[in-house]
Amino acid sequence: SQTDPEAAVACAATTKECTMSELRKDPLVGRWVIVATERAKRPSDYVSEEPVEPPDPARNPFAEGHESQTPPEVFAVRDPHSQPDGPGWKLRVVPNRFPALRIEGELGKEGQGMYDKMNGIGAHEVIIESPEHAATLGKMSDVRVADLFFAVRDRINDLARDPRLRYMLVFKNHGEGAGATLEHTHSQLIALPVVPKRVQEEIAGARRYFEFRDRCVYCDILQQELASQTRVVHRSAHFLVIAPFASSFPFECWIVPLRHAAHFHLSPPEVIHDLGSVRRTLVGKLDKTLEEPPYNFVLHTTPVREGELEHYHWHIEVAPKLTRVAGFEWGSSFFLNPTPPEEAAKFLREAEGA
Repeated sequence: SQTDPEAAVACAATTKECTMSELRKDPLVGRWVIVATERAKRPSDYVSEEPVEPPDPARNPFAEGHESQTPPEVFAVRDPHSQPDGPGWKLRVVPNRFPALRIEGELGKEGQGMYDKMNGIGAHEVIIESPEHAATLGKMSDVRVADLFFAVRDRINDLARDPRLRYMLVFKNHGEGAGATLEHTHSQLIALPVVPKRVQEEIAGARRYFEFRDRCVYCDILQQELASQTRVVHRSAHFLVIAPFASSFPFECWIVPLRHAAHFHLSPPEVIHDLGSVRRTLVGKLDKTLEEPPYNFVLHTTPVREGELEHYHWHIEVAPKLTRVAGFEWGSSFFLNPTPPEEAAKFLREAEGA
């Protein structure tokens, strides 16, 4: 749905039954969000009725038996007697055939007057999460989803040995509406020679909060959300899933470790196993509530060159692609969310994670 701030403003002037929208401030980066409560969209309002043409499995380079169509694997979960780059795998990690950044070469930092530039050095890898063409994270077993995060942990630890690389961005685009160009379930890892601005803003915001209160902002968020329960979606032994107070997008969720931890790649096995279950449960809830929406997920973690930070807390952000970013959002950096996070959390709590 195209967001329309003029319609939201006009609502209060045309009917006495409209509820006033709210401006909510993100406590980390200071970004403001408009929660348009008077437009209050339910899950059924987001469901697309456009038919989707099924992909052709014969042209799928990620399918089992098509291993020769990808670069050689750098990590895999395999049956004991299978051979690398052949059938018999449960998960594969391969370099992207069309990488955004390449591992070969030198950074070559230089200035051109007031401008800075460097060579496109880094790494771009694809994590193929299942050999099954129709698999999704919401339908896979907890163990198979945990394999994804064990693979991510292994690859971050391996790539962190390259002194040129400073940040490992792990993300998933699920569905065409979220930017996926291949339907076969997969995530991506891009190793960067710089720390993304969004991550810098989060860390800086968390540091300011810590300097003022001598507490981690994420730990405070966890305590407040556990106390109120209004935005809690799911809890496990090691994680809390919440709809954040200043959600930029409808049905946005965060997966946050209950114990303070700055680096994802230092997580112990029991945490990774639990994360597989939590991630699968959340996707199942989104699929049931919103009828398998497109979505993005992003892992936010401390840069690999940083030590253990007492003010920053790694977490995963999941955002279904239900609205479009238009001129108002682009021009103002405000996001317009037509579903309050309290309502989104209630719908998701009540949905069974398939």
